[in-house]
Parts: sequence; C-alpha cells; structure tokens
Amino acid sequence: MELPNSARAVVIGGGVAGCSVAYHLARLGWSEVILVEQHELTEGTTWHSAGFVGQLRSTVTQTKMIMYSAGLYPELAELTGMDPGWHGVGGLRLATTPERVEESLRLAGAGETYGLGLSVLSGAEAKEMLPLLDARDVRAALWLPGDGWLDPALLARALAAGAEKLGVRIFTGTRVTGLDVVGGEVSGVRLALGAEGWSVQADTVVIAAGAASGRVGRLAGVDIPVVPIKHQYVVTEPFDVPSSMPTVRDPDNIVYFREEGGGILVGGYIRTPEIWDTGHPLEEPRTLFAADMPKFQESWESAARRVPALGRTGIVKVVHGPEAFTPDGEFLLGETAVRGLWAAAGFCVHGLAAAGGVGKIMAEWIVDGSPEYDVFGMDLRRFGGHARSSSWARAKALDSYSKYYDIVYPGEERTAARPLRRSPAWVRHAELGAEFGEKSGWERVNWFKSNAGPSPEAGEARPAGWAGRIWSPAIRQECLATRDAAGLFDQTSFSKLEISGHQALMRLQRVCAGQLDRPPGSIVYTQLLNEHGGIEADLTVTRLAEDRFRLVTGTAFGVHDAAWLRGHGLDVRDVTSAHACYCLWGPRALDILGTLSDDDLTFGYMRAREISVGNVPVLAQRVTFVGEFGWELYCPSEYGLTLWDTLMEAGTPYGMRPAGYRAIDSMRLEKGYRVWGMDITPETTPVEAGLGFAVAKDKDFLGRSALEAAARRLACLVLDDPRQVCLAGEPVRLGGEPASRVTSGGYGHRVERSIAYAYLPAGTVPGDRAEVGVTGTWVGATVVAEPLYDPASSRIRHLPA
Repeated sequence: MELPNSARAVVIGGGVAGCSVAYHLARLGWSEVILVEQHELTEGTTWHSAGFVGQLRSTVTQTKMIMYSAGLYPELAELTGMDPGWHGVGGLRLATTPERVEESLRLAGAGETYGLGLSVLSGAEAKEMLPLLDARDVRAALWLPGDGWLDPALLARALAAGAEKLGVRIFTGTRVTGLDVVGGEVSGVRLALGAEGWSVQADTVVIAAGAASGRVGRLAGVDIPVVPIKHQYVVTEPFDVPSSMPTVRDPDNIVYFREEGGGILVGGYIRTPEIWDTGHPLEEPRTLFAADMPKFQESWESAARRVPALGRTGIVKVVHGPEAFTPDGEFLLGETAVRGLWAAAGFCVHGLAAAGGVGKIMAEWIVDGSPEYDVFGMDLRRFGGHARSSSWARAKALDSYSKYYDIVYPGEERTAARPLRRSPAWVRHAELGAEFGEKSGWERVNWFKSNAGPSPEAGEARPAGWAGRIWSPAIRQECLATRDAAGLFDQTSFSKLEISGHQALMRLQRVCAGQLDRPPGSIVYTQLLNEHGGIEADLTVTRLAEDRFRLVTGTAFGVHDAAWLRGHGLDVRDVTSAHACYCLWGPRALDILGTLSDDDLTFGYMRAREISVGNVPVLAQRVTFVGEFGWELYCPSEYGLTLWDTLMEAGTPYGMRPAGYRAIDSMRLEKGYRVWGMDITPETTPVEAGLGFAVAKDKDFLGRSALEAAARRLACLVLDDPRQVCLAGEPVRLGGEPASRVTSGGYGHRVERSIAYAYLPAGTVPGDRAEVGVTGTWVGATVVAEPLYDPASSRIRHLPA
C-alpha cells in the first residue's frame, strides 16, 4: 500500500490512543485519515500495559471516559469480529486505614453521582468474594462490578481493525522525520518508509506517540511535557487462580494485582521512581529494561501479605518498561501552540482504561471544535511556559508517580519544583507567615498564620472530617476583617490578556456573550461560549481605550483562554507578568486609599481609572470577588513591592489585614460568585448557571443559538449541620433519589453557614429540602435564595457610610 501525498488527518502512533483517535475520527465521518507507526502496532508502550480498567476516578471526566470505553468494547467486537480482550471480572479497592475508609466513602458518593454501580463491602465480604485474600486488616472495600482488565494488544488491534473498516489507512514501519509548519499552522508530515522519504500534506496532525510524544512535538517546536518513567510488574507461575478473579487495588500498600494465565500479575508504584533518561525514547520496538527486583521488593512483599499463596509461588516473568508520565499525573490532550497540531499523550499507566474515551474526546474536539466533556484538567494548555523546562517537568512527574496511590486531600499542596513564580510582595508574605499554595507555578497565599491568633471559639469552629484537615482559624479572621474593616489580597497571579487594534471591539463582540460596546473605563463581566452554549471562559473585560481591552481571567486559565481567543481570530498579548495586582476590599477601603491618593476615588462600580497610590501609578478597577466595596489595584511589576508596603502601612491602623485565597473562596460562596472549572464548565450554559444577566440581548455572539430554557439550574444549599462542610463532588439527593453532585462548597464565616452549590431540576425552589452525602454521612440541606450575603449588593455598589 503506497503512502498518499495528502490526507485530511495524520495520526502519529500505533498504540491504543492513536488507533482510538483514528477510529473515532472516521466514525465522525472524516475520510482520508492515515495512521503511521514506526514499528508494528502496539510496540511502543501499549504492548506491555498491565491492562487494568478501573472506572471510578477522582474526576468526573475521567470516570465518564472510562465508562464510555467499557461500553465501546462490545461495539468493536460486533464491528470487527475481533475480541478486544475485555475481561469484565469486576474490581476490589481495599482500605486498611481510617483515612482510606474515608476516601472510599467519598469515592462511593461520587460514584453514585456518575451512575456507576458499586458497593461498600466489609473486609469479610471482600474475602468471601476472593478467598485468596488475607483480609484481616481490611476495614472496607469498594466493589465495582463494571471494572476488569484488557489485553492491550487485542484492544489496539480491534481499534485498528475498526478504523480500517471505516476507511482509515494504517502504515507501519514508517518513521516521522519532520513536521512542516507554515505561519503557525501545521501543513504536513515528513516520513521515512525504509530508505524512502515521503511527505504528506495535512492540516490536522495528532501526536499519539506515547513516551516519544515529546520528541515528536519538538519537530514542530512545541513542548509536550511527557516524562518516560520506568514501571515494573511481575507475573507468577500458574497456581490454579480462577480466570474470574476480580482485579484488586491495595493503595495503602501501593500494590495492584489480577489473574494472568492461572497465576497472578503483581504491580506497584515505588517511592523512588527512575526516569528513562534518553533523547530517543521508543526508537527500538518493545523496549524493556533489566529486572530490578530490589526496587520491586516493597510491592512484592505487600502483595505476598495480601495473598499469602504468593509467598509459595515463583515469578516467571518480569515486565519493566517505560510509561509516559506528566507533571501532574493527568493526560495531555488538545491542540498545541501550532494550529492543527494536536496531542493525545501522557497516560500515566491508566491510558488503556480510558483509550476509548480519549479517542472520542479528541475526535469531537478536532471535528466539532469542542468535546462533549469538560477536559480542562487534561488540556495541554493548562501549563504555562515553564512546562518547557525538562527539569521542572521531571521533578513534578517523579513526585506525581511516587505519590500515585496516596490519598489526595482537597487543598493539599505538593512541594516539588517550588517556588517558581513569585509576586513582588512574596518576601513580605513569607515574613508574615504565609501558608502558600501553588497554582500554575505561582506561589499564592492560602492564609497568613499571623492572623490565626489564640481565639478559643475559632478552634471550636474547625470543620468535621476532610474539610478540617487543611484548615486554619486564620481564614475566619481574614473574612471578618474584610467584612468589618478591610482585607488586602495579592492576586498578581491573575492571568491578564490584552487585545488591541481597530477590529478589537468587533472581534471581541463576536466571542464574548456580554455587551462590550461601552465607553472606555468600563468593566464588563462576561463569558466565552462554545458552539453548544457551554462556558469556555469566565472573565472580566476592561475597555482601556477605544481600541484597547484587557481581559482578566483565572491564574490557571490564561494559556487556555488566550488559545481560545486566538483560535477565533484575535491577536492576544499575555501581559500577566507585567503587572502586579492587589485587591483592597472592605468598608474602610475608601478611607485607607484616601490617605494615599489625591485622585477622586468615588467613581462607580464596574469602572476603571488611572490613579496614583503614594508614589505608584495604578489602574484601579472597582470590582470585587468577595462582596465588599473596593478595588483591584494594578501596577507595573517593578512598583509591586512598594505598592504592597504602602498599602500595608496605611491600612493597618484601620484594622486591615493581609488575607489569602481560602478567605476569598469562603466569601465568594456567600455571594454566589461562580468558579470556572467547578460551578461552570464547557458543559454548562450561562442560563443553567444563573448567569443570564451577563448575556447581551442586543447582539449576536458565538453560542447564542444554543442557549435555551434550562432543565436544571445551579442552586445554593445550606447544610443543617454547619460543621459538615462540602469540598466538591459530594452526592446530592432529592426525595431520597440521586439528583446531582456538589460543584463547590465551603463555610461562610460572615453568614455562619455551611454552603454548597449543585445543579438541580429547574423546578426546585427555595425551601425545598435535599440531602448531601459528606464522607458517607447524609446531611439534611435546604435550597435557599442567593446570594446569602448582602442580597441587594448595597455594600458593593454604594460608597461606605
């Protein structure tokens, strides 16, 4: 079969990801799709996968992807007549500590919201299901009947056969030697088939080359932060293990196992992982490393304790191969900085389970412009420019691998490769005992220990369960200081994007749902919508001049939002690092700033003005995310430390306190302010989210035709027990039946309420009752009108008395 000179799409990589992407592109009607693989199919990382399929994951999207994948296999068998190697034996996930039991209960609650059938078993019930287990220390076990395992080679071949039946042409033994880029867009792929060179013109190219994806990306000058890490498992000699044995995960002992050929396959995540340090990963087919049994000892001993028969069984095979890990342990999907060049890589050991979902998402994204699911957590654009640093990527990936089975508590902060990006005032925050968190490489204050104080009642207010694990009484003090006097917040990490030129207004009007044709100095809160009406971004737009606009979005969203805007024809400059930003909010904010500025500070809400603060030139924006009067104060970064010191010196006599992001989150919940990626996503519309007020009625914009009356609405719930605090993902029941999940939650210190948000049927009204599952405990809750705090917004819109 001769290579064509052109194709509609070229998929690079013949593992399960590449085969799935090609299959799904063809299923959506794309013809002239080719797939190229330098070896034979599956011979990169797919072939040595252990094949586990565990449907319950920590995110909604990953769970949906794997559930979709499980449903795809019968379809493949019917289409191709080939067995995809699916063994639907179910899966057990063991818990041997109180903390792991708590995690299991939270996961079980999440599973209910996904419609995923599962049960919480006792240790005795787990042993009854699998008599091989020593379950004496097992406190609980999750039973997931939809789990199982796959034969990786059979799955890839079934996907490939399905793709070929739909018209995809597959070329093995074909190496990629170059990627052609013209004007920032991919235009073709250069290939070598044996000694013969070949070029294929294509404006859509998908890199699905596993551990080699980073090297292939560099051919086009893009960074795909894949880190090849050595991963090991063993297979025992047969000892009459039934083929119906469920898969088992024992995360407290960092080990997993399943049946294989009448014996058991045992794998684990070691605490001292090793990078495969090579410039040419997967250059040879079926790459394996020498067995390293000393490194595997902890996993083997854990497995032998759990299955005593292993202590009397020999090992007949050791598989020690490369796996493609990423800095945060999540997939790398989406379009790169080169238009038309896509990535589907970095599957962190569990890519086989999600392969079907990966193909579905990528094909929808490429063909329709956006996928069905919210994939920001896997979007390649979630990382900033620092991701091109191999030392940063390696440090983060090693940390991610070594803690793969650890319990991840909401709000927990990892320390690898930190600090990296710092505000000009970082040194002052450190002096005040800041408890730092990290977002997109930025060091951000969660709270200041200096605000905690010895307050007895604050100590009694610690939330129950997981919400009280990463917590400080300082959060309450910072909220109350902002309510009663003022809080000073460092939000320099805000992503700041500028758009200018004579067509800037026209083009922004097309992509923004809000009305931007307002006088210079106006601030507009708006959303960017996709073709389905889903919210791709949530931001403010300040009109600095007739032909110049500044967009301010979340810390982690700048790269994503800029790419979305560029994809719709706008020329975007990322000016995040050029400006420090401090937010001064509270009833004494006017008094404080008045001592530092001779300018008129009484300009209205959602207006911006250039002022001087002490000796510093500042753009003051009258906007808030906490529900108190005040401003976002922007200055050139070189003035940032001076401005912080100036504000602190002036504000302290008025009772102002420096404050952090945990206080912001508490106060924004009280005001019903939404957070993108939690309360609002590409899967939700402004109408559903209660943001119809931000949608212009007098213009056309992208996604407008998809906005309809909503069958569900984002609703505010107040829990009966104020010490039970939601952290997002908890199940919600109405009338005893599963109805939704919590999008975000927390404790409102100004209203003294435990607050949660969830999408509920549109007919739900204030006063209706619900139940929320908080770590296995069902807590009564009431639907209430929002916002809970200052419902008339008089504290925001009017000058302080």
